[in-house]
Amino acid sequence: MSEFQVNTMAELMAEGKEVDVLFWVGSAGSFDERAKKITRAFVKILNKANVNFGVLGTEESSSGDAAKRAGNEFLFQMQALMNIEVMNAYNIKKIVTTCPHAYNTIKNEYPSLGGNYTTYHHTEFIVELIKVGKLEVKANLSGKKITFHDPCYLGRGNNIYDKPRQLIEALGVKIIEMKRSKRKSFCCGAGGGQMFKESEKGIEEININRTKEALGLKPDIIATGCPFCNTMMTDGIIAVNEGAAEVFDIAELIAENV
Repeated sequence: MSEFQVNTMAELMAEGKEVDVLFWVGSAGSFDERAKKITRAFVKILNKANVNFGVLGTEESSSGDAAKRAGNEFLFQMQALMNIEVMNAYNIKKIVTTCPHAYNTIKNEYPSLGGNYTTYHHTEFIVELIKVGKLEVKANLSGKKITFHDPCYLGRGNNIYDKPRQLIEALGVKIIEMKRSKRKSFCCGAGGGQMFKESEKGIEEININRTKEALGLKPDIIATGCPFCNTMMTDGIIAVNEGAAEVFDIAELIAENV
């Protein structure tokens, strides 16, 4: 599936070298031009920390998340089983991904189909790299106002709230929290296949509602931890008040300050 070409120090699994961790790029990170920047930023971090990682390249299919959330269990299992067969053939043990949708699916739904892996969201993985001394983050964003939008499948889905915030604070920033944050956070509007739904006239879109809440804090940056959230918040800013704030994935912020 992956159109994204890793032109740095990543190994294609098909080349035969054993790696310590598989980077699951995901659909958005492979094909969406904006999300590719997140992919490249995370690759930069992995290379900076000298992580021995690989990617599946064209052998990576969709995780099956969108199919499952839309109710097509047959298609989900077909995609999942195909991915599991490929990863098990390469003896994959650890997976890291920048997509909470893929993270949740691989971590929680692949085991019952024979896919048992230690799975990390990229914010978890970066925190570990810092903890073991493989990565040093500079507090270069001191003075910036940043708010963080919790991805549903990372936060409420998997109870990961603190590690993304630890990374933002490592940049020298004091986070300004939206009223709806952490367990009470509000969706960006993309989950459950909703990203592909047509807009309904006369009804305020979920991403517009969330963007207004974020912009009410007058932040310089809205930080995200999901390529879908990134798209929805970026589109929201364009619709509500273009140029009012910038939207960056945490990987992008870290990559520019290591």
